Amino acid sequence: MAHASLTPLADGVWIDTAPVSILGTRLTATMTVLRLGDGSLLLHSPLALTPERRAAVEALGAVAHLYAPNLYHHLRIGEWAAAFPRARLHAPASLARKRPDLRIDRSHDTAPEPAFAGIIDELPIAGLRLGESVLVHRPSRTLVVADLVHNIGTPQGAWTKLYTRAMGFYDRVALSRMLRFTAFSDRAAARRSLDALLALSFERVVVGHGAPIDAGAREALAGAYAWLARVDRSS
Repeated sequence: MAHASLTPLADGVWIDTAPVSILGTRLTATMTVLRLGDGSLLLHSPLALTPERRAAVEALGAVAHLYAPNLYHHLRIGEWAAAFPRARLHAPASLARKRPDLRIDRSHDTAPEPAFAGIIDELPIAGLRLGESVLVHRPSRTLVVADLVHNIGTPQGAWTKLYTRAMGFYDRVALSRMLRFTAFSDRAAARRSLDALLALSFERVVVGHGAPIDAGAREALAGAYAWLARVDRSS
């Protein structure tokens, strides 16, 4: 059942999107809501807190966890933390320096969150300067990422088309060439994290920018990182 701005994606998984401008391009950003074992909710990469969005989320259950997946998908999380002060805020350790205004309850690289046990697998992507961790919602076999891969389709706008084509992610599941060139501090470590991720059980991927990948998700993700495997074999 849909609740206002939220779209049901799978059992216990809902998404919402909003326009976003990145380097002048016109794309979308995605917020994901995951239901945990006790019925409470985790909000991944929250969008702006509007009355409609808040009502839609509260209609599903209690907000118990707020998740900033990397060093960039955190801009609106403070609004939700203020609105739901009992919710635990999870974030990359280094986000504390970038956002001293946030009360971060748990860093991704510390002990596992007990409330996630048996429901959510959390996997940090090593060697990635974005500080990203990804989540796999076991009951629905849904992988949730932020900037690990894009699936923007064919957005409109001359500059958006030009830029995304030049960066290699227009109308294909891929990572921007800019991120390929600049975002990896240790490609071998990142390859190991990707291999560990691909060994987990998931059948769809929710991306931070673009449409969810429902068919051939594992193959699409593996294909998007084939370049990383080639780099490692030649190094």
